[in-house]
Amino acid sequence: MPDVHSPTTPALRHPALTPTLLGVLAGSALQLQLAALWSGRVYLLLVLAAVGAYGLMAVVGKAHRPSPGSPLAWGGGVLIAALLAFGATGWRASSFASGALSPALEGRDIRVTGVVSGLPQSFEGGTRFRFDLAEAALDGQNVTLPRRLELAWYAGPFGSRETSDESADELNRLPEPVQAGERWQMTVRLKAPHGGVNPHGFDYELWQWEQGVQATGYVRTGRNDLPPQRLGMTWQHPVDALRQRVRERIFASVPAPQAAGVIAALVTGDQRAIERADWDVFRATGVAHLMSISGLHISMFAWLAAAVVGWLWQRSGRLCLALPAPSAALVGGVLLAGAYALFSGWGVPAQRTVLMLATVGALRLAGWRWPWPQVWLLACAVVVAVDPWALLQAGFWLSFVAVGILFASDSGAASHRDKGARGRVVSLLREQWVITLALSPLVLLLFGQVSLVGLLANALAIPWVTLLVTPLAMLGVLVPGVWGVAAWAVQGMSALLHVLAGWPWAVLSMAQAPLWAGVAGVLGGLLLALRWPWSLRLAGLPLLLPVLLWQAPRPPANQFELLAADVGQGSAVLVRTRHHALLFDAGPRFGSDSDAGQRVLVPLLRALGVQLNSLLLSHSDSDHTGGALAVLMTQPQAQLLSSFDNDATLQALRPAERCVAGQRWQWDGVDFEVLHPQAADYGQGTKTNAMSCVLRISNGPQTALLTGDIEQAQEAQLVQRLPAPSLRADVLLVPHHGSKSSSSDLFLSAVQPRLALVQAGYRNRFGHPAGPVLVRYAAYGAQVVATPQCGAVTWQSWQAEAVRCQRALDQRYWRRDLAALDDPP
Repeated sequence: MPDVHSPTTPALRHPALTPTLLGVLAGSALQLQLAALWSGRVYLLLVLAAVGAYGLMAVVGKAHRPSPGSPLAWGGGVLIAALLAFGATGWRASSFASGALSPALEGRDIRVTGVVSGLPQSFEGGTRFRFDLAEAALDGQNVTLPRRLELAWYAGPFGSRETSDESADELNRLPEPVQAGERWQMTVRLKAPHGGVNPHGFDYELWQWEQGVQATGYVRTGRNDLPPQRLGMTWQHPVDALRQRVRERIFASVPAPQAAGVIAALVTGDQRAIERADWDVFRATGVAHLMSISGLHISMFAWLAAAVVGWLWQRSGRLCLALPAPSAALVGGVLLAGAYALFSGWGVPAQRTVLMLATVGALRLAGWRWPWPQVWLLACAVVVAVDPWALLQAGFWLSFVAVGILFASDSGAASHRDKGARGRVVSLLREQWVITLALSPLVLLLFGQVSLVGLLANALAIPWVTLLVTPLAMLGVLVPGVWGVAAWAVQGMSALLHVLAGWPWAVLSMAQAPLWAGVAGVLGGLLLALRWPWSLRLAGLPLLLPVLLWQAPRPPANQFELLAADVGQGSAVLVRTRHHALLFDAGPRFGSDSDAGQRVLVPLLRALGVQLNSLLLSHSDSDHTGGALAVLMTQPQAQLLSSFDNDATLQALRPAERCVAGQRWQWDGVDFEVLHPQAADYGQGTKTNAMSCVLRISNGPQTALLTGDIEQAQEAQLVQRLPAPSLRADVLLVPHHGSKSSSSDLFLSAVQPRLALVQAGYRNRFGHPAGPVLVRYAAYGAQVVATPQCGAVTWQSWQAEAVRCQRALDQRYWRRDLAALDDPP
């Protein structure tokens, strides 16, 4: 694409534009901080007030002609634009929220008719797909549902939810193939989008909000359900249907799944086609941005498309008379880049890049030569006006900060002096060095880790992917056999990246610093990258120190902290003392390539700067051990304690020591003691729940009891075997997630908890925590706090009366209202 402005043409400044653009960004960002939405009418009034203020400002400006750069005009421009953006964003949000799923319809069997949209995704338990609703009925009566649903069609008993006497054929009925654009009628059960809310964690509900999804659920396939019915193919979603056919052709043509996944991601935008192990390598080497349809791919495609269109346009004198070739190349490049982005799924990064290119292209066609800060701000404001919630995405900040840094450091200046191959190579290497140096503090702030081999990996992978792999992958859509060559190129690159990822210290991880430290670090990196004298550039080094040396707060001496992570239907509790840490259980396994360790626990431990001393797995059930492998791979120093030794994968990675009643140790003035199981319980063929390790933690004044999935028989054994003071606890991790088979009166009478923590999934199929169990806790005066309503729960022994709920601490309007979650599932 052409440069923003010619180096020989003076840039024109527009003093009134900068405050307007800053106001758009500030107003949108402010609205996103609200915990709850205001009335849509209020937002509409704010928009009208801003429009009126603009009109008044124009009238006053004609009469008095104040200087556009005066503080009054500048401040007024910022405030009015901020008011307009705040109101417009709020009005859009309130309009969208008005179509949310009614709580009364959650968990009901609803017959829906609609069309499959997007790319259906196969996984080991079935198929997931987006569903654009046409009509819905409950008990024969029409009901109103959100327009877009996300559904799972499971294979096996989960989808049927029937009793155990149902026939095996009915219980294991496989989902039928689902194609984008097909019209279906099926029975579904829905719930509002609900994800785990953890410190520094992924915001699933925001992600679904941005995708336009307001209800998720699954297809009912049980004996008493009407079977799903394919009604035929429609002309809706033709691009998605084509993408699905291309993806299927790729996997049929490329025998290597790893290479096929990368090619499918580059051609169709299906990032889920890439295997989890490959994503780990790409992140460790800092090249993950190359393996999806990112701004780099769209920009490169636009540049190539513009070159081709310009060359072809110049072949026709008539066309050149109608429109100059450079203008035709510019328009053609942007339009073809938009088509590529649309075919690749129209993801948020692709949308953002197309809007940026269109904005810069419009300025070029209009003949306006603006200074780069205004062009940069205009592109930011356009993207935010279209998608305000992009401000909460890491990709937005990485892409725009990178572009701003390149502009500010004038990295292209050298290429104007030396147009030869050597000059271009030097310029590209310098650009990569500038980006890597200046963005590292921001990457640390956003992700808690940065690749130390990223500069080398990107220097090799960027030309390889953009000039070889991606063109071959795209050409394979039209020319048979080319995908085989692309697969060879992918495998060669992957082999090199695996070597780089295996280097010691390939990745630097540290606690995530606060925002101010990250901003200071980015400024420090920018100073070091600028073309200034080194005496000035070295002033950036002190600005890097806060983000590099930041340490997360730790408990005081002789105190301890519990953090019950929000991992869904499973258990994982982080216990921290002054200088030590233990993880009790590792959450559930969601699928072959996804678990609570990879999704929640590893990012949490990294963000808090925690080095585990021990991982204690209470028993072998997958909802307690699912994330153990991911945790152990990133915590090589952690000792493994468990009540089982039959997991060959875990044993190969870290031999486990049995937890046995009577084991004791002390960390930083805090006592730890295993209360169950006894040594004689091993080898008895006892079921897994009964073998759950029970851990008592105490500093004297405060005590916590972590119980795994023990049931009433084990509770009775504990009460009979131990003196009453040994079981008394201020905080109790509710046994077995609040199942009816646990939390007996005998046990609660002995423990006398003040706080009862429940880790369970929202509207989980087991009904945890059970109503009668909650009644028993209430009878003993215990405060019950459950992760579905609270998010991650933090309790600190030195502030024993306070319980911190992550949902309350980080409440946002796109998340469910806490009051709406009070009803039992």
